[in-house]
Amino acid sequence: MLSIGGIDVEPERSLIELGDKDSTERDLVGGKAAVLNQLAGMGYRVPPGFVVTAAAVDRLGDGLDQGLAAAADRLGPGPFAVRSSAAAEDLPDASYAGLYETYLNVERDRMGEAVRRCFASAGQHRVRAYQAVGMPDSAELGQQGGLDSLGMAVLVQQMVAADVAGVAFSANPVTGDRDEIVVTAVRGLGERLVSGEATGQEWVIRERQATCTRQGGEDVLSVGQALEVAELVRNVEARFGVPQDIEWAIDQHQQLFLLQARAMTALPAPVEWTPPGAGLWTRNFRLGEWLPEAMTPLFADWPLHRIEDGYLDGMRATARVSVPFRYAAVNGWYYNATPIPSLRLLVRVLRDSRGRAPWFLYNALVRVSRNPAAADRAVLSDLDRAWRGHLLPAYELLVEAAEKEVDQATPQRLIEIVDDVCRSAGEYLWSLAIVGGSAWKMEQALGRFWRKYLAGPLEGTAAGRGGPQLLLRGLPGAEPTFPPHAVLSLDWYHPTAGEIAIDPRTSPTGPRAELAVTRAATEASCRSALDHRPRLLARFDELLAVAQRYAVIREEQARDLTLGWPLLRRCTRRLGEQLVASGAVAAVDDFFFLTRGEVSESLTGTPTDLARMAAGRRALWQRQRRLVAPLTLGHPPRLIGDPIARAVQAARSTRDLPEGAIIGHPASAGRATGRVRILAGPADFASFADGEVLVAKATAPAWTPLFIRAAAVVTDGGTLAAHASLVAREYGIPAVVGTGNATTRLHTGQLVTVDGSAGTVQPIDTKRVGL
Repeated sequence: MLSIGGIDVEPERSLIELGDKDSTERDLVGGKAAVLNQLAGMGYRVPPGFVVTAAAVDRLGDGLDQGLAAAADRLGPGPFAVRSSAAAEDLPDASYAGLYETYLNVERDRMGEAVRRCFASAGQHRVRAYQAVGMPDSAELGQQGGLDSLGMAVLVQQMVAADVAGVAFSANPVTGDRDEIVVTAVRGLGERLVSGEATGQEWVIRERQATCTRQGGEDVLSVGQALEVAELVRNVEARFGVPQDIEWAIDQHQQLFLLQARAMTALPAPVEWTPPGAGLWTRNFRLGEWLPEAMTPLFADWPLHRIEDGYLDGMRATARVSVPFRYAAVNGWYYNATPIPSLRLLVRVLRDSRGRAPWFLYNALVRVSRNPAAADRAVLSDLDRAWRGHLLPAYELLVEAAEKEVDQATPQRLIEIVDDVCRSAGEYLWSLAIVGGSAWKMEQALGRFWRKYLAGPLEGTAAGRGGPQLLLRGLPGAEPTFPPHAVLSLDWYHPTAGEIAIDPRTSPTGPRAELAVTRAATEASCRSALDHRPRLLARFDELLAVAQRYAVIREEQARDLTLGWPLLRRCTRRLGEQLVASGAVAAVDDFFFLTRGEVSESLTGTPTDLARMAAGRRALWQRQRRLVAPLTLGHPPRLIGDPIARAVQAARSTRDLPEGAIIGHPASAGRATGRVRILAGPADFASFADGEVLVAKATAPAWTPLFIRAAAVVTDGGTLAAHASLVAREYGIPAVVGTGNATTRLHTGQLVTVDGSAGTVQPIDTKRVGL
């Protein structure tokens, strides 16, 4: 018999110290304690403690408090951590983390109360609900009746006076990459991180190279400490043979403690970014510009295909040939690639278009960046008139007619409306790509002219410092607007501007008036510099006129691409409600995580229970949208090269880029210094303050009101023709787009200088400059 606090009890059924031979028995002491005992025996620095078994509560009765106090005295002065340790916790195939109570900073005289509450949590509904989806039954646990049927125990440990604490994963929990370790840390107790109160500083360690990918508002770990934690979690993985998720703490004496270890469950397969085919694949061009994150399954399976079909309809109507632009979803992200040139493709284009396509494509894709005025006269002006006189009115009439019937439409008719609207939007997108998309190619031509004939004469002047972009700002008709159909993303899962509370302030007239004055002064400076060269002056005037006109056309076309999206959202709501009513799904939003075939079958045939399938796809999508997707995959065909890269180099004001800067596309000229504010979506908009640097994955038209207050804009995706580029110019603020990963390399509150002419974002060392 063992005497604890003067009471004789059976040692195998009561209070068991970590390190005792019985403390390795999972059924008796629970998973958490069994694992920590193993780790302590292996030499890891684990806080001392003891286990209160379920039998102790029954056998000790009123003497439990006395027994606990005596056991606590052997640990030290306290305070203590009191946590569940169930047999079903921390299993290789299910962690059941967070289902039982944890009490921290428990004083010696309150330990009994904390232990009893911890045991009581085992019977709570949330635990029973978790059991229903796979918790081992009593036969597997080897015990029957009462708390013992849950294999329930409570672990008491000496609290670590944590200076910093956090979690670490021996494999990347988002990408599944087994070669990456992810360490997240906060000041003080790690409970702030586990509970979601703090986001924490995040480090990614690969081949002993530590990179801080998120500051989380706190400067917590040094590189050396991040590597020390990484070594700890990797060693634990080696001991147990499977990827590990650990909790750790560093005390005021800089000693690293291991607080908990469990096998990583549901670890995704490693993410690979393999090109879907030959050639160069880009995620921020054409439709990708409007899709800033991974697509929901139904959008990728339905509207995306209809939009692409409509795009080919528009091509066929103008070029008399249909040459598909390849597109694919890679880890849920949209990528597209241009056709690969071949003799067979050339023969087909010539045959199908009866000779028109080569002339059309030459003007629309090649000549437009060399002699924009000639391309305008040859084909583009006719396409502009066709858009204004036919394409836009037809799109408007289609949406207007469908809006009148959507509330009473049958499921089959709702499906037809979706098909019709998406196909019409695709045809509209073709016009936007060819007509409005000519703007950046014309700007490229203007930039070449500027560098060759104007950069020297204007050097040192206000016009010379601003560059050719000053000639395209403050144009009448290009004013940013904020219609109700403005979107956050083309993916119909996301609400339109008319559905969310966004400050609809428009730009004050002052800044735009100033931009117009600056533009006129820059034009005058250019003409003065060319006054003695009449041929060049005439060429400049022709080039400037066409570039300015298409800059306005691009903005006009872009604002109405999503004209049908409020209607599509109404259709999704009605279809989702029908699926809920039929019992196919549990919630309306589950609709977005089905396939078109599943929707059609459930609405027109025998309903199928799709709730579990939708939940699994939703979880996968949540992981995919957190990935940092490469801007490009593969390599461009040798004959074509990378036209985007050429345009970026042409627009960049300098080749001398600062060391340590984030490099992107020079989207809107000027320099500004400010504090970073990383925004994920509308829920973050209210936190944005005047004068901050807006940093996001990408911005779509629904973000427009924020530009009024921003000092500058930086995005992961986008091109010179992206929304952020165009709107930033019209507000006269610097913008750098296409950085790839600015949202992970910067953190909110960080001081940076954005150079929109060079395409750089330079973090500022505030300690060095005394800020």
